[in-house]
Amino acid sequence: MREAAVAAMQGFIDAFNAQNHEALADTLNYPHIRLANGAFTEIPTREAFIERSRAGKARLEAEGWARTTVAKVVAVHAGSDKVHLAITNERRHADGTVYKRFDTFWIATCVGGHWGIQFRSSYLR
Repeated sequence: MREAAVAAMQGFIDAFNAQNHEALADTLNYPHIRLANGAFTEIPTREAFIERSRAGKARLEAEGWARTTVAKVVAVHAGSDKVHLAITNERRHADGTVYKRFDTFWIATCVGGHWGIQFRSSYLR
């Protein structure tokens, strides 16, 4: 279970870095919940996630984002159908310098045999 959850997380990071919105959406389970800046957001479907993901690309470009790396990941709880992941992510410029480092908590779930990220809570500001 831990390995499947970490693989889902890494798939998310890889697709995010490629800005492949369809592949990114496939790394999730739905409804997908995000807690950021004090607000919960429910993304009900793959299509809704793709639309939101595409809309966020300009913001990433404006901040000089080139890629995100995982500095640390720990599976803090694991069961047969869900795993809690404590993660430290780093946003990097094209030259590799870190300009944002933040902690985030994700829940990976197994729904219909598919391991995907279903919940993300971030301290990204």
